Amino acid sequence: MIKPEEVDAYLQKEAGLGKSFDTGVRKLTVAGEPLHLYFINGLCDTEFIIEIIHALVSIEKKENTSTASLVKENLVHQAVEEIKDVSKLPVALMSGLIVIAVQGALFTVDVRSYPGRQPEEPDTEKVVRGSRDGFVENIIVNTALTRRRIRDSRLRFEMMKAGEMSEMDVAVGYMDGIASQDLVDKVKREIESIKTAGVPMADKTIEEFLIKQHYNPYPLVRYTERADIAAAHLMEGHVLLYTDTSPAVMITPSTYLQHMQHAEEYRQLPAAGTFIRLLRFIGLWMSIFLLPLWLVFAENPDMLPKALSFIGPNEKTHIPLAVQIFIADVGIEWLRIAAIHTPQPLSTAMGLVAAVLIGQIAIDTGLFVAEVILYTAIAAIGTFSTPSYELGLANKMMRLFILFVTALFGPEGFIVSLMLVFLYLVRLKPFGAPYLWPLIPFDAVSLWTILIRRQAPEKTGIPKINRSHSR
Repeated sequence: MIKPEEVDAYLQKEAGLGKSFDTGVRKLTVAGEPLHLYFINGLCDTEFIIEIIHALVSIEKKENTSTASLVKENLVHQAVEEIKDVSKLPVALMSGLIVIAVQGALFTVDVRSYPGRQPEEPDTEKVVRGSRDGFVENIIVNTALTRRRIRDSRLRFEMMKAGEMSEMDVAVGYMDGIASQDLVDKVKREIESIKTAGVPMADKTIEEFLIKQHYNPYPLVRYTERADIAAAHLMEGHVLLYTDTSPAVMITPSTYLQHMQHAEEYRQLPAAGTFIRLLRFIGLWMSIFLLPLWLVFAENPDMLPKALSFIGPNEKTHIPLAVQIFIADVGIEWLRIAAIHTPQPLSTAMGLVAAVLIGQIAIDTGLFVAEVILYTAIAAIGTFSTPSYELGLANKMMRLFILFVTALFGPEGFIVSLMLVFLYLVRLKPFGAPYLWPLIPFDAVSLWTILIRRQAPEKTGIPKINRSHSR
């Protein structure tokens, strides 16, 4: 029979009770028997604990009724669970639940109140019009924000644990009967197979166990911090992963072109949304091909038609054009990294210093050709216009690869490097979904839907790439 004193000794050994300052215990006498209430300061709602204690100390002893039964009947909370296995207590305690030990029984009560911020609009997914609430670091809040938008009984959130030490909460979200059950089962199996001490980087660590993409630079899952985007993908048959402590939700499966979608396109009229979307695709093209293509024409002016003969530098410099492009392109990436680590009041000044002083002086002194700075800046703008930060970074790496091969082998290297990148993307199949769908395999209707923002009444519902395996 379980005794509170034995629980005390167990938690002192396994949970640091009496050693960690934030691990507490409240010892009471209820109906003439000892009752111990264990909690973690900072993870529990104090007001709920006080209410529960008030209810417990007012219990009166009844004949033929055990104290454990009286305690269970008088716990004034909707989330009460009786625990049979003592080994589950440390994880429950560290998760923010309170543990109540009484003669012959153990109970956990969910009074979690994690520290965190209020839902607010994500910085990376802003819209002119639309909802301003975004996901936060609390998994309960995030699932609630999603349920607020999908009031359907088929919406499922299956809670799992990741990490042998961290025991991180991970919720697998999907629409039962719409999402592919094979995909749901595969995601759950991968999470169960995670063998690591902890997942300190939360969703990113889980992604690396899920995908195992090694040094592939292209994102094979999509992240969002907007509840409306998450809800839209759930209704399309995607499987989402909600990880506690992370405001980003992982969307699977995800293809290359799906990373180019943004909520702003759906918050505007179809014509305006289509215009914005096409501009994004033009920006995508410029971010990858503009600099290598300009280098080919600048070093081979005979390939240009007379109407475009103005392309290319007019003045000579001592530094080869390819080296100038590499320095300028990598320099912009240094500026981006520096902006991330620079305090907000200083980041604007740093950008002005870099753009005006360094860029202009480099041109005036003859180190750089003005066109190099111009086209590098246009390519950088195309990178920043890519909605997915991960995809923009991958495209930049591919641009540097294409530049390198083009600089070594000229026009032939440009063509070969493009083919290598294309073939590499073709062979990617995250969770069995072709990464370049609907280009390969070609699906004209789906491609038109991705390129052109259709009206809500015209949408066909579940995309074919998800529908093919749904029940």
